[in-house]
Amino acid sequence: MTEQVMAAIDGSQFSEGVCDGAAWASKALDAPLAFLHVVDNHPQTAEADLTGNIGLGAREHLLEELASLDERRAKIAQEYGRGLLKAATECAVEQGISDPASRQRNGTLVETLVELESDIRLLVIGKRGETAQQASEHLGSNLERVVRSMHRPILMVPGEFAVPQRVMIAFDGSKTTRKGIEMLASSPLFKGIACDVVMVGADTGDQRSQLEWALATLRDAGHDANGDIVAGEVEESLRAWQQEHSIDMIVMGAYGHTRIRHLLVGSTTTSVLRGANVPVLLLR
Repeated sequence: MTEQVMAAIDGSQFSEGVCDGAAWASKALDAPLAFLHVVDNHPQTAEADLTGNIGLGAREHLLEELASLDERRAKIAQEYGRGLLKAATECAVEQGISDPASRQRNGTLVETLVELESDIRLLVIGKRGETAQQASEHLGSNLERVVRSMHRPILMVPGEFAVPQRVMIAFDGSKTTRKGIEMLASSPLFKGIACDVVMVGADTGDQRSQLEWALATLRDAGHDANGDIVAGEVEESLRAWQQEHSIDMIVMGAYGHTRIRHLLVGSTTTSVLRGANVPVLLLR
């Protein structure tokens, strides 16, 4: 199957931004778009201990009622999901997407995405799901599990989505982030978009050489590219640059061993994604 831009949607407030971001990516990449809704059929009610003073017949009757209730809930959830998918595909068509596909699956989101991974070119997902608290300090557990489980690029949308005019890539000269620079330079996703390259650490000759390579690679590809080496804590430095330079998308590698690439291995991962007020593209 042709690799798709896949958008995972639910009933949360983030789904509209996910739809818009996925439509933008689908058109920029000239890739088909598919929406995914997963119905988690884990039982909503646990089997209680009804063996005390309740007779066997009464206990069996109550268990049958519980099973019937779970079945009705599952059917409602499926119908609800079909409505979400219909609305999403209609929105995509309005944005110029031809024949967007939709899938509804039973199970968990992470397991479903891992199963479908070979079909995915880019995954678009919201910051939190519909069952999560809406407090800004909360990060959806689904997002964290998806980031750790998937081996495809992931675009996290924190709210409303706007087509990016300037992106920032967190760069440390490693193989992973050099690959990210080359992807940024060649990908149609970022055609015509200005790029800032930010390194966090000591301004050494080697660091400066790595930065110049990154800027030259982007400029040779036709990008308006700027950047610098800044001192300080990684998360704070990246956030400050994003705010000061009107960055509307952050690009970064997902795993590694240096300080920037540790962002998605330890507690700083949650902090960066949690604090992001612009979309974050995670490269694998």
